[in-house]
Amino acid sequence: MQKHLFFDLDRTLWDFDQNSKQALIQLFTEAKLHESSLKFNDFHNHYIKVNANLWHAYGNKRITKDFLRTERFRKTLEKWKLQDDQLVTHFSDGYVEISPKQTILFPNAIETLEELRKNGYIMHIITNGFKEVQFVKLENCKLRNYFDVVVCSEEVGINKPAKEIFNFSMNKANTNAQFSTMIGDDYEVDILGAENAGMKTIHFNPKLKKSQVKHFNQITNLNEIPGKLVGL
Repeated sequence: MQKHLFFDLDRTLWDFDQNSKQALIQLFTEAKLHESSLKFNDFHNHYIKVNANLWHAYGNKRITKDFLRTERFRKTLEKWKLQDDQLVTHFSDGYVEISPKQTILFPNAIETLEELRKNGYIMHIITNGFKEVQFVKLENCKLRNYFDVVVCSEEVGINKPAKEIFNFSMNKANTNAQFSTMIGDDYEVDILGAENAGMKTIHFNPKLKKSQVKHFNQITNLNEIPGKLVGL
């Protein structure tokens, strides 16, 4: 059987942090908040914390997608007593429209995918992101044609790290754990989740986060993947 590679998308191929920041800078400027005493870096740093907490709640099915999309900006703006529904809508609607159209990828993403495809690997995506924005990212960054199966957790009703979503993805790709490797940045969500499903794993940790466990197949650049796959 052929070997299959399953990639996470955000923070693994698509540089979520940089793309998100670019979208927020645009929205911040359009709202003319740069003309106020509020500094973008303060706004951005607080947003990151609020967004992370709400995504955690969404992952545990405590809040809905629509609530997350609006509340992350409402809570961020409230810190500066900016309680304006129109401003919240400007950010919540604008972010969903603008952010997935950003095109910053991690270094060597395309070159690595090209090499892997030439080497005969069949590649797929498993993402916890929302379907309507993840496909926009893939198309705009010219990534879509590299991947056979794209699984968004929202469609399945199960988020990573639950092993069921990895099993679902392997079944959809017509393969099994023996021939499957998961590549992702989140140690608990991507790596431990995939290993619980019996898959081999490569941990992408470009910033060498100290909070992350040192994984025997850890990489800091995507171009290390072909070498790590030898012998897996």
